[in-house]
Amino acid sequence: MKNRPLALIYKGLLAMSIVASAGAALAQMTPVGKWHSFDDKTSELKSLVVISEANGVLNGHVEALLRKEADQKKLCTECTDDRKDKPVLGMEIIRGAKKAEGKDVWEGGQILDPENGKEYHLRLTPIEGGQKLEVRGYIGMPLLGRTQTWVRVP
Repeated sequence: MKNRPLALIYKGLLAMSIVASAGAALAQMTPVGKWHSFDDKTSELKSLVVISEANGVLNGHVEALLRKEADQKKLCTECTDDRKDKPVLGMEIIRGAKKAEGKDVWEGGQILDPENGKEYHLRLTPIEGGQKLEVRGYIGMPLLGRTQTWVRVP
């Protein structure tokens, strides 16, 4: 009888750890976090992008330029909005994505390609348990675009 309270404590701790680990796994099925992007042509590591959420809306900025020859002072000379001639490092490239109801997909926002200054409609889809992120930029319909796969940074 003396071991019964101890057994209940252990069972309670086990249950809490299972719930906590399940919550952590579910939390990964979101674009929020740090991501490595890669060059479409060379597959070379390109940048570190940080995606954050405020009031249900996702935004993302370039935290680091990671190519070997990257110009850390590069400006977005091709941009046509408030980001024109601003540094790519620190630039907000994802704006306004929201979670689609009932899905692990965020859309409705825009993504900027700072290399050419073009802005595209955006769809973000976590895959592989949230360890990778399909980033789809498109014009008009999602069928008319391209998808990159970003990798979560621990």
